[in-house]
Amino acid sequence: MTSHASHKNSAPGEVFEFYMEEIVKIAYSKKPLSIENQIQKLKGRGLLFKNEETAKCILSNISYYRFRAYTYPFQDNENEENDHAFLQDDIYFEDIFNIYLFDRRLRLLVFNGIEKIEVAVRTKLSQIYSEMYNDSHWFLNGEHYKDHDSYEKIIKSIAEDVNRSNEDFIKHYKSKYKSPEMPASWMTLEVVSMGTLSRLYASLRKSDAKKEVARQFGLADVEIMTNWFHAFSNLRNCCAHHSRIWDRRFAVSINLPYNTTYPFMDRGMINSIKKNKLFSLLSCVKYICDIISPGNNFKTNLENLLKEKGDWVSLKKIGFPNEWDKLPVWK
Repeated sequence: MTSHASHKNSAPGEVFEFYMEEIVKIAYSKKPLSIENQIQKLKGRGLLFKNEETAKCILSNISYYRFRAYTYPFQDNENEENDHAFLQDDIYFEDIFNIYLFDRRLRLLVFNGIEKIEVAVRTKLSQIYSEMYNDSHWFLNGEHYKDHDSYEKIIKSIAEDVNRSNEDFIKHYKSKYKSPEMPASWMTLEVVSMGTLSRLYASLRKSDAKKEVARQFGLADVEIMTNWFHAFSNLRNCCAHHSRIWDRRFAVSINLPYNTTYPFMDRGMINSIKKNKLFSLLSCVKYICDIISPGNNFKTNLENLLKEKGDWVSLKKIGFPNEWDKLPVWK
């Protein structure tokens, strides 16, 4: 495609035509497929089947489109003339389904770890700021934020989350107290979404309170804490919406620090692994879970899951390095 820069000396009409070419869209014309036709389409692309009746049952409960997310890495998606043909001639529908089941169990494991982190962040953020400023409604004070725009945006998000809540303690506050309009932070932060909670921490100006929150999670840099919580929120949403996390490049890459309170990774490993792959995120989840939940079984459960992953599940596709379990954070 021709770049914008190459058209900087074009006449106005020519530039307009150029942009019109870029934004032209076509009508969606694909027709729905019956379950039987879905199977025939997969077979035509080279996928093998051990039991078509079982496959029909699976596709009637897991949509073809969702299943397609797991066939995609094994197909030729570059050459349209090949109609997304499978790159291997020995892969079965059942192999893809086993990857789907592995990914589902992996999501549950990750979601459980992130749940602990989310609850801990709610608790520490409220406790530290409330105590340090002796203010039950500290989050309503604009002085705690980087700028007025950040303050207005996050307060709007918090208010929307509170107003959507059906929790009895929120109803009780609204029925008993006329001001402030929103409940105390220890109530309010219990009902905001993880995304709102992440943006709240990001919006706060750098202060002793913000540093202390990061310190209690074993991090010396508030920017690392901000990035981690943003990445965890994105990962949590993938898990909550049942999206594939195996062989995924995450929209929010995670920053890996060199100076952590507890053992993490050496500089060489940090520089070599991919920051937008699952392994980097798992390492950060494990690091924080060890702090807030000593003796947790996150690593044990992950190892047990990996033992049953099947031949078609590649750890390389989720960013695992060799001997990953010998890294300091995983010991």
